[in-house]
Amino acid sequence: MSRVKTWFVISALIITSMLLAACQPAAVQTPAEAEPVVLNICRSTAGDIPTIDPALAWDVISIQIIDETTVGLTRQNEVTTENELAMATSYTVADDGLTYTFKIRDDVQWVKWDAINKEVVPVLDCEGNPRKVTAKDFEYGMLRTANPATGADYAYVLGLTVQGADAYTNGENEDPASVGVKAIDDTTLEVKFLEPNVYNLSIIGLWFTHAQPSWLIDGDDCTEGVGDRWVETGFFEGYGPYVLKEWIHDSRLTLAKNPFWPGDAVVPSSSIDQIVWTTLSGSSCLAEFEAGNADVSAIPSGDFDRITTDNKYKEMLFPVTELGTEFYSFNTQLAPTDDVRVRKALSMAIDREALVKINKEGIVAPFFTHPGATGAPNPEAYPDLGVKFDKDAANALLDEYLAEKGLTRADLSMVLMFNTSEGHKMRAEAIQQMWKENLGIDVQLTNQEWKVFKVTRNEGKENIYRSSWIQDYPDANNFLMEVFGIPGAGFADVVDWNSGAAFDKFVEILKQAAKETDTAKRQQLYADAEKILVEDEAVVAPLYWYSSLELRQSRFKMEQSLTGYERYEKWTVGK
Repeated sequence: MSRVKTWFVISALIITSMLLAACQPAAVQTPAEAEPVVLNICRSTAGDIPTIDPALAWDVISIQIIDETTVGLTRQNEVTTENELAMATSYTVADDGLTYTFKIRDDVQWVKWDAINKEVVPVLDCEGNPRKVTAKDFEYGMLRTANPATGADYAYVLGLTVQGADAYTNGENEDPASVGVKAIDDTTLEVKFLEPNVYNLSIIGLWFTHAQPSWLIDGDDCTEGVGDRWVETGFFEGYGPYVLKEWIHDSRLTLAKNPFWPGDAVVPSSSIDQIVWTTLSGSSCLAEFEAGNADVSAIPSGDFDRITTDNKYKEMLFPVTELGTEFYSFNTQLAPTDDVRVRKALSMAIDREALVKINKEGIVAPFFTHPGATGAPNPEAYPDLGVKFDKDAANALLDEYLAEKGLTRADLSMVLMFNTSEGHKMRAEAIQQMWKENLGIDVQLTNQEWKVFKVTRNEGKENIYRSSWIQDYPDANNFLMEVFGIPGAGFADVVDWNSGAAFDKFVEILKQAAKETDTAKRQQLYADAEKILVEDEAVVAPLYWYSSLELRQSRFKMEQSLTGYERYEKWTVGK
């Protein structure tokens, strides 16, 4: 065969092979599994997250996590602050305005994290069927909160609102059936309230009313009860858009997306696969953010100017407005803050305008209730309400007190205690200096880790305590009655201000306001109550209403929350 023919034959064979190969089906290419979307949140918290048990929680981070792992009958919209139906599909109110009947959705399962298979799985009942969330689970959750054996901080709220709950919590009636919460069937829950108050729907959706797993806590025919340990890694069962994956105490807590959550407009299925909370100091969180290890971080005051003027952070600055108040509470039973003149002098000697500038956050608060709460007075309508910076008046009050007691400024001994935090320390030092310069007195500072501080504060061994309040529901009643009007609840015991004519008048005004339907009259009643609290009795020194900026990686998109709580299941992810 000639070389030319050989070349043609070889060429033909090559071309034929190429054509045959092209006709063959392409090999299936398995795409690399998409990386899970992880949201890393770093929060400035000294110590561990206190709890994620709905019955026992009282702090913002704990409540935030509970709202991601369980869902209430109603749910507060983070943008409008209005109540929306969540686990409840509908409700009716009897003619008496007290009996509410809720219909509950029947398509939500209890789930848990399977560490062996590394996935979220349904919780099975004794017959091997997936456990669905029922009205009975909500009844159990509320009764567990009200049960005195549980020791729930927020049991008092049920006592204030639900028939029979107060007597049950106080041990006056040991029969849980006496509480006005009853599961009629799996999808029907009846709640009997004490008063036809406008905020009943808000309270019935709060974290301590959420469904809780009785079989896991108390045990049943096929499950060994583990008691309060049910919220720990390996035990936890929930039913929200996320479920607990891992909790390494004093370090981090991880949530995994719940694929069994039937998302809707109120509580959608999330586009974020995992949320990791890390608790560090403020400066450490910022360092983690700048290193690319955190997606959300507060901005410490010392770094505020640097961060907010650096163009590379321009798209990462996000406004954070919370319906809450930073304040100092006075111990009214311990000298010298047992005298109203001393309390007023201390409060009037604080230059709140300067404090906000130093702190790089907040809106000056002349009175306690955040004006964004329903029924609350506002500075525009009540410009003279509350406490103002007045050095001369403050000194006149203190001089009067000292002359009466035969004391000098050097004789005064007071301690301001705050929970450990860079921000709280800076704020305390600034106010300590104001008291030194404006009143000529030395106030000592001391601090404790948060969980210890919370207990110590209730013991009332110091004169002044750092305090804060973020709304549970956006109504002035939540700021005033539930914080200062109920012995044993909120800060009423912290300030030891739960008796006497002024306290009785304060409470009576708040009771009237809770039932008042005329907006202007209700606002005036709350203004009258504020005057007693921060002016006449000076039980607290309000400092500022919460408003700040924080850093968020720009690939995450969200609406601005006005409630103090995020709805992470609504966050979207871009490039």
